[in-house]
This record gives sequence, structure tokens and C-alpha cells, in this order.
Amino acid sequence: MAKPIHIALDAMGGDAGAEMVLPGAEIALLRHPGIRFLIFGQEKIVLPLLEKYPRLRDASTFFHCEVAVSMDAKPSQALRQGRWRSSMWRAIEAVKNGEADVAVSAGNTGALMAMSTFCLRTMANIDRPAIAAIWPTARGESVVLDVGATIGADAQQLIDFAILGGAMARALFGVEKPTVGLLNIGVEEVKGLEEVRTAGRIMREAPFRSFSYAGFVEGDDLGKGTVDVVVTEGFAGNIALKTAEGTAKQIAGYLRAAMNRSLFSRLGYLLARGAFNQLREKLDPRKVNGGVFLGLNGVVIKSHGGTDAEGLASAIALAHDMVRNELLQKISQDLVHYHRGRFPVSAETPEGDE
Repeated sequence: MAKPIHIALDAMGGDAGAEMVLPGAEIALLRHPGIRFLIFGQEKIVLPLLEKYPRLRDASTFFHCEVAVSMDAKPSQALRQGRWRSSMWRAIEAVKNGEADVAVSAGNTGALMAMSTFCLRTMANIDRPAIAAIWPTARGESVVLDVGATIGADAQQLIDFAILGGAMARALFGVEKPTVGLLNIGVEEVKGLEEVRTAGRIMREAPFRSFSYAGFVEGDDLGKGTVDVVVTEGFAGNIALKTAEGTAKQIAGYLRAAMNRSLFSRLGYLLARGAFNQLREKLDPRKVNGGVFLGLNGVVIKSHGGTDAEGLASAIALAHDMVRNELLQKISQDLVHYHRGRFPVSAETPEGDE
């Protein structure tokens, strides 16, 4: 029998808070019965709601927290006021202490990243963490990072992101050696920012056991699924993510308006309802909800704050898969192999002095 996966859940995160989080956890539990939850929140809000979900209640341990981090709090303010006492901090701390395998929150992104970095710290040889998103493509799905954690990454940080993203692709897609591309304004080696060109040159010349470098990719390659992992810095990545989300909503709006325009269009919808349902599924952002914080000594999943129970369930399912497929172990192995290649241990050096 598989070992239960313990998920620390910030019940106060998101626009709707516990009223969205708890039913989302209930859906996730039905799909993954091996999950056990550590739920952190304010008891006067959470406990009455938890009684409505007896299956979830029986699979959970509740911990009262005095503070709920607001969605508009500045990261520094949240860290100062919510450290030790907030549901967000306690969920992350449960991962640090080994009580939980992963933390999930739909709360304030900046606060969650600040608390996660402060509490868990970055892994050895990782300068800055990244947020990785799952991107629907014509081929299936890709990993895109960073989508907002590190603005203006240098060449080494981009290489680190490639290693982190490659490990996530292996854990998520089961690909032995995923392809990695650097997002750029053209595929030619002379184009783009200096840091991007430098990272590309290093990755072309360095042997990577964990992924295959495919060169530069452009914006339209994101939707095509040209590579398994797209690497960029957080400014461009976040704009790309928000643009894609907005475009999906725009297309869905166009379709709804077109289908209700006339009697014939409504009749056409009825005849092609199966195809439209498939398209709706493909455009549904809830199905790929959840950003993974990579580069930390622990796994943290950020759910979209405005999602519903179905979207939160997807984020929890992602957390389940990242633990079950040993994301942290894969990242650690890939980092060790890369840095040993950069700084090989001398033959005269005793193994214990590496």
C-alpha cells in the first residue's frame, strides 16, 4: 500500500478563503484517497465548514492560527505580521519540520514566496527560486518558468531554471530527458539580451544529463509545445502567463456570444456540442491551476487566488504528483551532477572532503 501523502493546506488563502479551499480539498480527496491534510486556519471560520465535509474532516488534522494573510498585503508586511502566527506560515513550516510533504495555498503570491524563501531557504547553489507553471499546448503540456518570482535573471540563474524545470518535467510528464528552450525574440544566436545569449551559449557547450537543450524559442512556440520546458525570467514569464489567460477568456467570450447570436447558431451549437465541450475543457484554466515554487528545500504550490473548488483540487492534485514522483530528489540529483561537472573533484581529494 502506498504511503499517504501529507499536504499542509492554508485554509484562509484565496479570494473566497475556506469556503473555496475546503470543498476543493474534498474533491481532491475523492480523486486521491491516500492524501492526508494538515489544515491551518481560524477555527471559528474553518471548523463549522469542515463539519459539512465528514470525509475531509476524518482525513485531516486541524490547527488554529490567529492570523490570515490578506490578499493585498505587502510581502514584507505579511512576513513581519504573519510569521509564526498565520495559516500561510504554519503550512510552510509544516513542510520544513517534516510534518507535511508539500504546502498548498491560494493566498497572496508575494507573501507566499517571501515566507517560503525565508522559512525553507533556497537549495545549495541556487541563488533565486522560480515559479513554474503548467502550460497547455497543441502537443499536450509544457513547463514554463519563471512566471514571476525573479525579475531580470542573469545567465547562471537562467541555467538554474533550466535544471529546475527539467526536473519538474521529468516528475510531471515522465520524460527521461526533456527538451529545454530559452524564450527569446528570435531563434538566431545573435538576437536577444546578453544574459539570454550567454545562457544559451553555455547550455549549448555544456553536457546536461537531465535535459536536452533545444536552443532559443519564440512566443508562438509556447502554444505549439515546441519544447517540454520554456525558460525565461519572471518579468517576461508573468506577462506571457497573464496574456495567455486573458486570451483564453477572450476566445471563450467570443464563442459564447457567437453561439447565442441567433436561432441557427444555437442549433449549430447543439449539433457540435461535443466539440465545443472539448474546446471548453482545453481552455479551462482550472485544469492547469497551480504554480510550483522551485529551488527551495521543500515543495510549495501556489493556487490562483480567484479559482474555485475545482481549480483548488487541481492544485492539490499537482502537489500530490510532485511528491509522488519525487520532485525534490530529482532536482537535488540534477544539481549535484551539474555542479560536479562544473567543478570536478580532484582525484587526490578524499571523497568525504567534496
